Amino acid sequence: MHFEVSKEAADWYKSEMDLEEGDFVQYYVQLYGGIPTSHPNYSLGMSVGEEGAIAVKDVVEGITFYFNEDNVWFLNEFDMKVDVKNNDLDFIFTEK
Repeated sequence: MHFEVSKEAADWYKSEMDLEEGDFVQYYVQLYGGIPTSHPNYSLGMSVGEEGAIAVKDVVEGITFYFNEDNVWFLNEFDMKVDVKNNDLDFIFTEK
């Protein structure tokens, strides 16, 4: 299970969402609507704040990006990298 957020993506979050060092960004699984993924019928949502037990995280530019234990199954089959492409977030899923 590999989860990575690039420095450029962390800077994008800080700029676009007014985040500061010490903030948390949680990714969570939802049915339909949201960030497209490699899992059929599932997409990603995200929220600011710390909720639940953190299962996997990447701390970049002082921001903790994470999946909690309820949603980490999402990374069982795919690695995920968050980067920036054309001035917007780019979610890259690579099958293991």
